[in-house]
Amino acid sequence: MFRNQYDTDVTTWSPAGRLFQVEYDMEAVKQGSAAIGLRSKTHAVLACVNKANSELSSHQRKIFKVDDHIGVAIAGLTADGRVLSRYMRSECINYGYTYESPLPVGRLVVQLADKAQVCTQRSWKRPYGVGLLVAGLDESGAHLYYNCPSGNYFEYQAFAIGSRSQAAKTYLERKFESFLESSRDDLIKDALFAIRETLQGEKLTSTVCTVAVVGVGEAFNILDQATVQALINEFEISGEQAPATASVAEEAAGDAAADQGGAAAEEEAAPMDI
Repeated sequence: MFRNQYDTDVTTWSPAGRLFQVEYDMEAVKQGSAAIGLRSKTHAVLACVNKANSELSSHQRKIFKVDDHIGVAIAGLTADGRVLSRYMRSECINYGYTYESPLPVGRLVVQLADKAQVCTQRSWKRPYGVGLLVAGLDESGAHLYYNCPSGNYFEYQAFAIGSRSQAAKTYLERKFESFLESSRDDLIKDALFAIRETLQGEKLTSTVCTVAVVGVGEAFNILDQATVQALINEFEISGEQAPATASVAEEAAGDAAADQGGAAAEEEAAPMDI
């Protein structure tokens, strides 16, 4: 990853036209615990993997409530994500005080992207090492956006970020055409199946994942462990299993190899909790 003189400053371009420090921040997102988002016409669901630094510690929160109609899931440096979520919360409060209406999701995402972009153009600043999945509901329906450390943002029907997220992306790509018409419970079910794809054989329980929902007639809320565990048990009892394909197996094997190769890097990054 060392790029000699071209990665000593965030404003230094390489001869190939690349900003290596921005790419390093995007790599931090890939090393963070997985986060998943998906939406229908009326609801949006966020889910993430709870990863603790050790068996003696608790996990850091990866999903934050911004407003009654907006929430965010993060992958990367938790401290950076916490600061950005506080900024988003302040923007929602200020907009509501001024205009007496909820802040549109798209406008908040643009403001967040602009804030991230400034850090890529100032030599005395460090880009935020966190990716954010922003889920929300406004007058135009449910939305899901991904904000990148580079300042780019994209709207998705479903998306996954973080470590081992490729297996979850493959599952979502096979199922996303049905998401628009999905019910709230169906979205949660697909989110749990996608989370299970990132666990690499580990048993899915309510202690290793967090799920949050926002939708028509339902303010953004994080489901408690008992509710999540009941949903997991219901899906397993009914005999429903996420379909396994060769592509998923191959990608899972590739992710496992990458994780083994990067295990030392992740251990070094553990104190920052990504």
